[in-house]
Amino acid sequence: MSNLVKYFSLKEIKKSLVITLWFMVLTFPIMVIKVNTIENTVIWRWGYLAIIAIGSFILSTLWRYMMERKSLQAGKESKISLQQKLREMGEKNPRLKRGALAAVVVLVVAYPFATSMYQTGIMTTALMYVVLGLGLNIVVGLGGLLHLGYAAFYAVGAYTYALLHVHFGIGFWVSLPIGAGLATILGILLAIPVLRLRGDYLAIVTLGFGEIVRIILENWNDFSYGPSGIANIPRPTLFGIHFKLQQATIFIYFIMVALVVFTIFIVRRLENSRMGRTWIAMREDEIASQSMGIDITKTKVTTFAIGAFWAGMIGVVFAAKTTFINPASFTLWESIIILCIVVIGGMGSIFGVVVGAGILILLPEYLRAFSQYRMLLFGAILVLMMVFRPGGIVTNVRKVYRIDKEKTGEAE
Repeated sequence: MSNLVKYFSLKEIKKSLVITLWFMVLTFPIMVIKVNTIENTVIWRWGYLAIIAIGSFILSTLWRYMMERKSLQAGKESKISLQQKLREMGEKNPRLKRGALAAVVVLVVAYPFATSMYQTGIMTTALMYVVLGLGLNIVVGLGGLLHLGYAAFYAVGAYTYALLHVHFGIGFWVSLPIGAGLATILGILLAIPVLRLRGDYLAIVTLGFGEIVRIILENWNDFSYGPSGIANIPRPTLFGIHFKLQQATIFIYFIMVALVVFTIFIVRRLENSRMGRTWIAMREDEIASQSMGIDITKTKVTTFAIGAFWAGMIGVVFAAKTTFINPASFTLWESIIILCIVVIGGMGSIFGVVVGAGILILLPEYLRAFSQYRMLLFGAILVLMMVFRPGGIVTNVRKVYRIDKEKTGEAE
């Protein structure tokens, strides 16, 4: 309560008023003055200035209050994360855990039948980004390697299915492992020249790699059909049965549900394996882990390869879902979106990636009324996350091993 009174003192109000005045002066030409070039008149929008004044005053006060709270809580004992709380609740109440799991299963199965085809398509897209985020989470979250060219592997999977169908008539199910395999090979080829790079230099090289792949696809007309793209890509079939549009949309939704479950299972097993602990050691300190006998070359190659595997697989699903692809679908923005899902959700956290994908993919679709301010809101969310939750919405829980003194005493 004392902190709240402090931030409504005369001194703090003066600071907020100064910030408000500067913000009004800076935004005055843009927000207040509007020139009508047809009638050669000037429209003065003073109401906008009042909104800016009130909004900047409230936000500046709130911002400094939250920064003060953050500094006060920095020295205190860290709170238990949401993921850890859910885990403890599940261990204490097994029935609650089973009931929640059953409710999720029922909701997932009933969703495409209870909603429209449009809503099912949006959810399928969100599930695709969940798998893409989990794949990049292996590289960035566990391995600590900043990757800005992840959309290149995504494109490889999509073009693999499209070109195999155009030239050889190969279907979805055969193309799925082939696309994932080719993306894995490309991931290994990328990892070899960047073994000695870290941080910003690694990010620049991977960014360039992603752009090289996109430019090749855009200009090599004989191979990729250039900017025109490839159309009439068939949707998945089931034992030779072809579905109508609505049935195919539901079928692809369930394919993605299965792939999400499969990906979470594999990533969780990898995270708890010897390889996963090697990735985490490399992320924490590459030099120290190498001095302890970890093969950094092998670790980096496997990180890039396994991360690329998931992107290639989802690329095949993307081509089957949209039935049309072109290089414009695999720009740098796609890589940034997937990276933001990992960062905002929580680097290294599986549940965090799911939450991040829901926020960045589903919310823009359901907030189309604010489409003009979408990028502004997106940037504001990133700034707030980096300031107040640098570890992400769901921070990764570091495992702690404790020795039970009573049991050790009995053993002695």
